[in-house]
Amino acid sequence: MNPLLVANWVLFLAVTVYGLYLFTRVIRTRVAYIRLGKKFEYDNKLKERLKKIWIYVFGQKKLLKDKKSGIIHVMMFYGFLLVQFGAIDFIWKGLAPDSHLPLGPFYPGFTFFQEIVTLTILVAVIWAFYRRYIEKLVRLKRGFKAGLVLIFIGTLMVTVLVGNGMGLIWHGHEGAWTEPVASAIASAFSWMPPAAAATVFFVMWWIHLLILLTFMVYVPQSKHAHLIAAPVNVYLSREEPPGKLKTINFEIDEDAAEEDVSFGVGKIEDFNQLQMIDFYACVECGRCTNVCPAAGSGKMLSPMDLIIKLRDHLTEKGAAVTGKSPWVPAYAFSGTEGNTLAQMSRSSGSDEAAATLDAVQSKSLIGDVITEEELWACTTCRNCEDACPVMNEHVDKIIDLRRYLVLTEGKMDADGQRAMMNIERQGNPWGLSKKEREDWRSLDEDATIPTVKELKKAGETFEYLFWVSSMGSYDSRSQKIAIAFAKLMNAAGVKFAILGNKEQNSGDTARRMGNEFLFQELAEKNMKEFEKHEVKKIITIDPHAYNIFKNEYPDFGLEAEVYHHTEMLAEWLKDGKLKPEGVVNERITYHDSCYLGRYNEVYEPPREVLEMIPGVEVVEMKRNRSNGMCCGAGGGMMWMEEKSGNRVNVARTEQALAVEPTMISSGCPFCLTMLSDGTKAKEVEEQVSTMDIAEILAKSMFESKEEQSA
Repeated sequence: MNPLLVANWVLFLAVTVYGLYLFTRVIRTRVAYIRLGKKFEYDNKLKERLKKIWIYVFGQKKLLKDKKSGIIHVMMFYGFLLVQFGAIDFIWKGLAPDSHLPLGPFYPGFTFFQEIVTLTILVAVIWAFYRRYIEKLVRLKRGFKAGLVLIFIGTLMVTVLVGNGMGLIWHGHEGAWTEPVASAIASAFSWMPPAAAATVFFVMWWIHLLILLTFMVYVPQSKHAHLIAAPVNVYLSREEPPGKLKTINFEIDEDAAEEDVSFGVGKIEDFNQLQMIDFYACVECGRCTNVCPAAGSGKMLSPMDLIIKLRDHLTEKGAAVTGKSPWVPAYAFSGTEGNTLAQMSRSSGSDEAAATLDAVQSKSLIGDVITEEELWACTTCRNCEDACPVMNEHVDKIIDLRRYLVLTEGKMDADGQRAMMNIERQGNPWGLSKKEREDWRSLDEDATIPTVKELKKAGETFEYLFWVSSMGSYDSRSQKIAIAFAKLMNAAGVKFAILGNKEQNSGDTARRMGNEFLFQELAEKNMKEFEKHEVKKIITIDPHAYNIFKNEYPDFGLEAEVYHHTEMLAEWLKDGKLKPEGVVNERITYHDSCYLGRYNEVYEPPREVLEMIPGVEVVEMKRNRSNGMCCGAGGGMMWMEEKSGNRVNVARTEQALAVEPTMISSGCPFCLTMLSDGTKAKEVEEQVSTMDIAEILAKSMFESKEEQSA
């Protein structure tokens, strides 16, 4: 065998084995870091999990929500998978000159297909470069690292095309339609001697091989670790309802030291391992931050930056705890903080090294890594999670950190603390008397609204428990929604009752603000009432209560069916139980409540109700349904003053006004309050009204009908 080919083989084996060794080492290191977290419950529902892989990894479902970026990614994703066969063929040609993959009569078609794929990837690379560096999308970073992978991929494609062209000259082959680009290159350089062409071929061959191996080592220690972590993240993603929070066990080990007792997440290893996979699955695409109402209104919170900071902290602490260097090859990154910490951890070290390691391991997660301001800016709307292409969950991490602040450190904004105290004492955020909870019934004598106690005394039963909520019971604006819905139930012939003064707060506000202890107290009280009155069906005007009863109360024993009032109104209209005849001449845009929409996929029923009301013209905001922007009230923010940036509710109101409605509608009393305040802030409350779905339907059935008959 030619000595040069022997040397080529030896060098090929050496660099390939070394590259695979470095790649394996990085993967093992990241796995070791993730294992610092708590174990998580996992059910191996193979069929369901493989289906998610098919939909979200191979189907690219979430990526295609942004059509342009999605198409670029699809071209690169499938192109890069398919082009690996061409890479194997190219490497084969360098190891065994003048031969190729043994594909027989299929080889010409294979080469043609590979050139098409290669050109497709080059188009995607140029398009991605344009989007990032020329168009300069705000959500995309533009540093050297961000462009390095584009350089890698582009170079890989060019070296294959040029190398194949040189191979044709070297071996004296004629150009063919099956290799149009390589043939064109060979034709352009036909003057080149075979020996020179062979030299250029091997230069291209080695550049291709070295970049391929470098890319393989670079991927798991960069943001492109998502190529490995994202499919794992999708496969292992929770099967529970979206946004469902974990329940804290407050039983304390009596033998545990006081300083060891904590609730929530106060240090990085308090997160579970599934949450930690999120850190390395992050693509840093900025889609989450791009749709975040807090980030969009100038608050400090950026969901992407939150994940990145947690990832970097885990990497740093993981290096200090495990002694495994995060960056390889180690000699090239000896001066990095992570590798230095790992070296200190592996050696006996000096007092100074021990102090450095101790400082890293005792670093405060809240304060040194994540600020309190970031945590309290979140409205828990889950738009970030809906936009994330790798199914990362941001909200549960924020709530876990809030829990630590509230339950372990006793820290909370003064406004939030006041609301918590009022809920604890009187069952509502305003601190109004719990004995006045059912007084709203007297606002309309035409409505029949019995309590469960009154029905029991009369020897009657009910089908639905109407959960009025604190908003419907005490807020003067929301009381009108409760009255309207009660009258509609009367008209539909529905047997219902309310708990009256026995109704507590649902606990959603307390739970989302981190006060899990108060939430569990409220849940236990509510469950006693549900069990006492044998509640089988619950209906509510409050999406927050709807979500927590439907998805989280089952952990406390609730087995009742839970409905949102818009769902039932749509059903009663279809069944003919309700017949709106009065004309409502309004151009209405509907605002999707986050807890009704993204948390529970209820998008169509409210719109169906509006479309069945005579005279109503429905117009959609640019951001609607799953991408609808939050009103700013979620996560307890209803009770806390926004201290930085612009007001979220005003931004959402501006989006509604952009479609020139005469009315803004919602199916949530929180949203309606925020949007009403928004129209006042924009000084258009006289021209643009705000009404709940139930109020609009009631207007058609009762008010408009009366006006027309008069």
